[in-house]
Amino acid sequence: MSHIRTFKKKGKTPANTVTSKRVRICMGTMFAVLGLLLFRLGFLQFVQGADLKEQAYKQQTINKLVSAKRGNILDTTGKVLATSAQVDTVSINPTKIKGKNAEETKAKKEKVAKAFSDIFELNYEETLAKVNSESSIQTIIKKVEKDKIDALKAWMEENKISVGINIDEDTKRYYPYNNLASYAIGFCNSENQGIYGVERSFNSYLTGTPGKIMTSTDVNKDEISDENGKYIEAENGNNIVLTLDANIQAICEKYLKEGIETNNARNGNVIIMKPSTGDILAMAQYPDYDLNTPFTPTTPYWQERWDSLSSTDKTEMYRNIMVSSRYEPGSTFKVINAAIALEEHITDTDVTDEFNCIGYENFGTEEITTIKCGSSVPHGRQTLRQVLENSCNPGMMQLASRVGTRTFYKYYNAFGLFNKTNINLPEEINSNFYPEDRVYPVDLATMAFGQRITVTPIQLISAISAIANDGVLMKPRMVKEIINTDTNAVTTIKEEKVRQVISSETANKMLDMMESVVTEGRWFKR
Repeated sequence: MSHIRTFKKKGKTPANTVTSKRVRICMGTMFAVLGLLLFRLGFLQFVQGADLKEQAYKQQTINKLVSAKRGNILDTTGKVLATSAQVDTVSINPTKIKGKNAEETKAKKEKVAKAFSDIFELNYEETLAKVNSESSIQTIIKKVEKDKIDALKAWMEENKISVGINIDEDTKRYYPYNNLASYAIGFCNSENQGIYGVERSFNSYLTGTPGKIMTSTDVNKDEISDENGKYIEAENGNNIVLTLDANIQAICEKYLKEGIETNNARNGNVIIMKPSTGDILAMAQYPDYDLNTPFTPTTPYWQERWDSLSSTDKTEMYRNIMVSSRYEPGSTFKVINAAIALEEHITDTDVTDEFNCIGYENFGTEEITTIKCGSSVPHGRQTLRQVLENSCNPGMMQLASRVGTRTFYKYYNAFGLFNKTNINLPEEINSNFYPEDRVYPVDLATMAFGQRITVTPIQLISAISAIANDGVLMKPRMVKEIINTDTNAVTTIKEEKVRQVISSETANKMLDMMESVVTEGRWFKR
């Protein structure tokens, strides 16, 4: 009988057993990974799904603003004083300007920077720093004219560069008449927002509402066809029609400049108002500046000082002194005071020997204050008409003592001299008068010929225009129409009567005496 015996070597496992164990481990690992993936997928789908969908939409969708055209500013005859032209803004996405490797990327960025600096006349090193920036977007230059944009597009096509350089539509403000009415019109900043003059006070009407383009993009941020894309049309700004007449304005500026230079004066201003409506036909100030290059002085006065001025001091070049500066009105104020005296029946135009000029007036008892006449020769006995013709200070001081502070102040208020005119120009300030209870005899005397008080030019011309308008004070008007450029609807800013200050009879007497000042007055006969 034979026996078959099987021996098992100690310490060894059959091959099929090892394989089976490995399979079980792999399968377990795979199921675990699959479970984690399914868990993650479920988490992304049901927990974070809405948020991720929104993020994807934002990444795949671009919103482009469509610039609204800023409205024009026109004079009363229709001449365009301010307008906007189509320009472009150039920006880049630095991370998209790249080559196949680091060396090619460096060369490409340098090439782009060089093109920008050559075409737009920019500093190469500063431009290269922007191109090498790690930010998502960098603005290279704003408000570029068409010829330079065409040059850039030709360079991009020649060098086969289409990704990373953006050209977006924009508008730029132009002023066809350069310095004309610069203080009335004002100008815009780099963001096309008005910062001075009518450009600022009517900015909300001129600006308009930007439109929007919403569309999808591919991985390179290039636009792709999107049936759900939206286009919201821009609403252009309104046109503003001023009361200014460009021809009258130009004449004013010509002779104002001549007068300033001839008399070696620091500055000066002229306002021409139509008394019956309050319309400002001209508003001239010199030295002035060019609205197209407002940050570069164009007159000798500012050119000589510009580099030594601080940023705050430089803003003085843009200050409209006709509304934002006070001055002593001097003898022009005698017209106001004479009208008050006539209205109160304190005197009349031609009462013989009513005033007596001995060359001066004394005030005070213990300490005497002497105020002299402007003439070296006493005028002697005079009527009110002659006092105005001779611009006689003692005659006006005698008149003031009879009228009194209380009555003067009542009429000053009625003439609008205690309040801003609300002409709708920026930074208008108010006058400066002593409080009524602090006006002493010497103060009343100097007030009689327009000293120790200060008013703005716009306040004074409004008050005196009331005399030329049958005694009716009108609110000064700089803008007369607002035109909707999309519908052509016209909104008229109506003339505004403030109040009747003096009677028509008094006004006519004053006009008659004012004519005598021109035909017979000593200042006009020299």
